[in-house]
Amino acid sequence: LCCFQLYGYCYQDSNDIPDTLTTITELGSPLEMIQLLQTSWEDRFRICLSLVRLLHYLAHSPLGSVTLLDFRPRQFVIVDGELKVTDLDDASVEESSCTSNSDCFMEFPARNFTLPCSVEGRCQSMNEKRNLYNAYRFFFTYLLPHSAPSSLRPLLDKIVNATGNHNKHMICTEYLALELSPSPSVNSEFTQKCVKSANTQYRRVPEAFIPDENYRCWPSYHHKGCLLSVFDVNEAIEICDSYSQCKAFVLTNQTTWTGRQLVFFKMASNHIVPDPDKITYVKVTD
Repeated sequence: LCCFQLYGYCYQDSNDIPDTLTTITELGSPLEMIQLLQTSWEDRFRICLSLVRLLHYLAHSPLGSVTLLDFRPRQFVIVDGELKVTDLDDASVEESSCTSNSDCFMEFPARNFTLPCSVEGRCQSMNEKRNLYNAYRFFFTYLLPHSAPSSLRPLLDKIVNATGNHNKHMICTEYLALELSPSPSVNSEFTQKCVKSANTQYRRVPEAFIPDENYRCWPSYHHKGCLLSVFDVNEAIEICDSYSQCKAFVLTNQTTWTGRQLVFFKMASNHIVPDPDKITYVKVTD
């Protein structure tokens, strides 16, 4: 699940290159960090969750602990919204040998770490720690905290700081998988964030849709309008109240991968059309 799926391969002798190997793999999209930062937090959360699964697999693979020596965004692609590694040429299962702790020195552009040397003469968990810190500096630090739900920010700050803090670098991938997994407790924190009771009144119009009157907001699931995910009507009201141009919103029957409902936010309600799959809420003005 974490690596490119191999559909087939074949050997072919060539006059120029003998023993040529051709592989057929699934199709993925190149990883563009700037584009990812413009997507919704839920989509970025899903990518980080798939990265956590990859970290766990690499730490406990049938071959032992595997490290990706070239752990960079260019080595990954997006397949159906999830992150997968494509290039395993630089993968290694060899834990560095050592005679003392000073031999277990890991150097990164921003921070350096020294790991303990085991009695067997191997640097303890160096492969796992290298993958973890690279995941922190290339992915977690950008994708997780950015525009995250307020109810989850303390948890996300804890995770990001733990992966990048040289004093608390003993965090393991199992902890990350537990904290980031969409378990009922975490999902509840994500979806059921507290909303203030709104003084604004909204008129409910069932089976109705506003086709126009769009305005742009960020982040949005729609590039020409304001399409966001909500847990319930109360959260939609809170969002609409927070935008001065919002005068109405439309609940759709579409949900995100976490089960949150997609809602269009509108700047007016002059033209309402019938639609059996939608419910419109119009702000009541004095």
